[in-house]
Amino acid sequence: MSLAREVSFDVDERIFDEGGKADRFWIIRTGTVALDVRVPGRPAAVIERLGVGELLGWSWLVPPHHWYLGAQAASPVRAYEFDATEVRELCEKNPELRHELWTYVAEVIGSRLRSARVRLLDLYAPYGAGEVPP
Repeated sequence: MSLAREVSFDVDERIFDEGGKADRFWIIRTGTVALDVRVPGRPAAVIERLGVGELLGWSWLVPPHHWYLGAQAASPVRAYEFDATEVRELCEKNPELRHELWTYVAEVIGSRLRSARVRLLDLYAPYGAGEVPP
């Protein structure tokens, strides 16, 4: 937490865009953030909403460090912001922290991929195609 700084976003404020440089991440303290994906010929599709205590942004950890999704404040948001370079440097000095962080982020990535799949199937696939095997 010594690397964190407090930030806030107004409702409807764009936090980052898909394809942009991923150089920071956030832990949400209050509010809700909508994650979205661009869909050619259509408005961006919201695939998940994040809330209190959740990690916003994982692309900073995986080269080439570009956002895979977009994010917009769905309500006023307060968050802890972390500089990605500082956190990666700290992880290089502390292998245990690096392992814990990678494990946590891998779980987040898996969850977000499942959410994206189900949401996109709900939006664009024939009825019943969005069921996920156990």
